[in-house]
Amino acid sequence: MKRLLRSFRDAFAGLAYCFATQRNMAIHAAAGAAVLVIAFLLHLEGWELLLILSAVFAVLVAETFNTAIEKAVDLATKEQHRLAHIAKDAAAGAVLLAAFYALLVGVLILGPRLWDAFQYLSIF
Repeated sequence: MKRLLRSFRDAFAGLAYCFATQRNMAIHAAAGAAVLVIAFLLHLEGWELLLILSAVFAVLVAETFNTAIEKAVDLATKEQHRLAHIAKDAAAGAVLLAAFYALLVGVLILGPRLWDAFQYLSIF
């Protein structure tokens, strides 16, 4: 039981490190929170909310892995190395893919509802 609790503590410490030191993690979390607030205000169906949540968490998971890879590469290589640069770029690319997925999900699910809401408000 002690090991399990330590594992959770370490995992939360890793997340806390990411949020405290990685600007993009904070940006992604703030954007995700804003999207979730909008999703709740628009009373999405359960499956739509699930897709929104999966997109938000996919970005946060990718950013966490990106941070882990960057730190491991920094630890392993003291000088500039082409392969280290490629590893960091690939990890950043994974974040970009996750963010693009989140954007597509947001546009496809929230877009029509937001458009309808703006159309309704423009009547007044």
